[in-house]
Amino acid sequence: MIRTLKVAASLAVLAFATAGHAQTDRPWMNTKLSPDERAALLEKELTLDERIGLVHGPMSMPIFGIKKPEGAIGSAGYIPGIPRLGVPAVNESDASLGVTNPLNVRPGDGATALPSGLSLAATFNTKLAYEGGAVVGREARAKGFNVQLAGGVNLARDPRNGRNFEYLGEDPWLAGNLAGASIKGIQDQGVVSTVKHFSLNGQETHRHFANSVIDEAAHRESDLLAFQIAIEKGQPGSVMCAYNLVNGDYSCGNTHLLNDVLKRDWGYKGWVMSDWGAVQATDYILKGLDQQSGEQLDAQVWFGEPLKAAVEKGEVPAARLADASRRILRSMFAAGLFDKPVAPGGAIDYDAGAAVARAAATEGVVLLKNRPGLLPLAKTAKSIAVIGGHADAGVLSGGGSSQVAPPGGAKTIIPLGGEGMMGPFRSQYFNGSSPLAAIRKVAPDAKVSFDDGRYIASAVAAAKAADIVVVFGNQWMGEGEDAADLSLPDGQDALIAAVTAANPNAIVVLQTGGPVSMPWLSQAGAVVEAWYSGANGGEAIADVLFGEVDASGRLPMTFPASIDQYPRAALPGLGLPDKTQFDVVYSEGADVGYRRFAQTGAKPLFPFGYGLSYTTFAYANLKVTGGQTLDVSFDVTNTGQRPGKDAPQVYLTGAAGKTVQRLIGFDKIELKPGETRRVTLTADPRVLGQFDAKANRWALTGGDYQVAVGASSADLTLKGAAKVKARTLKP
Repeated sequence: MIRTLKVAASLAVLAFATAGHAQTDRPWMNTKLSPDERAALLEKELTLDERIGLVHGPMSMPIFGIKKPEGAIGSAGYIPGIPRLGVPAVNESDASLGVTNPLNVRPGDGATALPSGLSLAATFNTKLAYEGGAVVGREARAKGFNVQLAGGVNLARDPRNGRNFEYLGEDPWLAGNLAGASIKGIQDQGVVSTVKHFSLNGQETHRHFANSVIDEAAHRESDLLAFQIAIEKGQPGSVMCAYNLVNGDYSCGNTHLLNDVLKRDWGYKGWVMSDWGAVQATDYILKGLDQQSGEQLDAQVWFGEPLKAAVEKGEVPAARLADASRRILRSMFAAGLFDKPVAPGGAIDYDAGAAVARAAATEGVVLLKNRPGLLPLAKTAKSIAVIGGHADAGVLSGGGSSQVAPPGGAKTIIPLGGEGMMGPFRSQYFNGSSPLAAIRKVAPDAKVSFDDGRYIASAVAAAKAADIVVVFGNQWMGEGEDAADLSLPDGQDALIAAVTAANPNAIVVLQTGGPVSMPWLSQAGAVVEAWYSGANGGEAIADVLFGEVDASGRLPMTFPASIDQYPRAALPGLGLPDKTQFDVVYSEGADVGYRRFAQTGAKPLFPFGYGLSYTTFAYANLKVTGGQTLDVSFDVTNTGQRPGKDAPQVYLTGAAGKTVQRLIGFDKIELKPGETRRVTLTADPRVLGQFDAKANRWALTGGDYQVAVGASSADLTLKGAAKVKARTLKP
């Protein structure tokens, strides 16, 4: 025993001496120092070439003749490390909805596919957002990735935007909080996350030439506020700038956005990376960009030899390059990339990941219509016809850089064809979680048939022969293109109209990347918005249809009755010659989605925050307290006969004599029948006030502030008010 203790003591002394030597030799490895202190110590040791090496990097996927760089795992991007100083290489993967494997660059390497961003937003549940982010972070580490290109928070200003499915809806408070929780979930696993695309990346049509035009105050109160909240809540290591221009300057070379707003006003300490192929010149580094990403897609490696020459000539201050390098290192230290480096080959529990995805998907399903007694379906149903949507193969997912291949690969891939940069990504993926199989499992005694929906006559015959019909409508959306209109493509509206006319017990399940028109709505017995539901989406859909769980999703986007209800009925830039710059004028300013509907009085198809449940909820005993901000509390009671989840919403409806409508708070609560719970929320002063662009401050006018509580932006049952003091806040 004495000898064992002596040996242990000797090893401990050796380990301490080795650690001490390492800290003397490499003082930045002292974990007692802050990330800022460690980054400053390390950055001073870099040579000019090493600094240049940190601020640019190649794409690492085989496309357009690009070869995977030596040392790269293979995915979106790669930055070589600096071995002599212990700086790890950076391997970056797209990650909004899971760890991607673009074009199968890592043969057979799948990952957990999370539900789409809109599905997550429909949960109104920050806990689920965090858990999904944690899945991404854990799987990224196990695969050897240490930077995840996640955190999409662009507001959905146009329902046709091809990437709305990646984002988190039309409201800055909802989107910012959910994105922040997701980012934190990733970074708590020791992986850097981004937040993107900064800012006003509001459409995909000619996205490299779209100039987003908006008033400064309106920008601060809408899209920028969503980014600001996400950054505060999640502390992402990097911000990714966008392809588009903002008020005349490209986002990645926009000194107002990057230097003034992000770094000066918000005090952001991380680094700004470009989107892939979004850099136009070397002087972008002076305008706030810290790193050129996907350099092969740009005209040249602007942050390589041209930047080095500019620094040597004094055209770019050496201190600015040092600042960019230090910001990158600072985020790497903050996320733990030095202290707990990632290593490929770790074990991954895909079943656990799929369980998280399933929980999120079920809470994201929105019940839009339900004829009394139709849903939830009884397991004793004798015959069920499932029609269309490739429901036999799996659930649909969106396309582009966020596309996640499941472990073992997608069961069905349908190429859509196409040219250009996004051409190779234009395929519909169905992941193998079959709604048809899930329905058969939940209702084993029913005769469940399937018709692929290609021929309306065949589908109608199947519908007439069944007691219950579940007909799927799919809208594939993808990066690089917008929807031409709000219809379901490939004649599906005609199919659904015929099926719903043939059987009054027809349930329409929508798998879409955003709002769609519903010319058959009055005929449908029930309508369910399932979005892109991820790894166990088929099971999630069946869970909701049969009442295994409550229908608790709420719309994070307004579903319009017509595109004419939006300020830009004609899609800006559509039909223009390539490389033609054009303006996208955001005349609605901060009044995005439901806020503009409140102003115009137009009636949408379904309002923001809307969603039916299998039980009923009542709100009572509202208390509103004023002062520096508003504190709001109220009771929520499950007045129905079964357990359920509610997403009560609090809106500002009046501010010191001005009529407004803004979401200022929400919660997600589960209640048993008869159970009551008190919800208490404190409003962030910024969602009560306005941004004063001249003073560069947030301002709250003193006076009476009215609030309303309800089930959606159009269903407000409790109303109250309190006085708020006049004040200003930093930007």
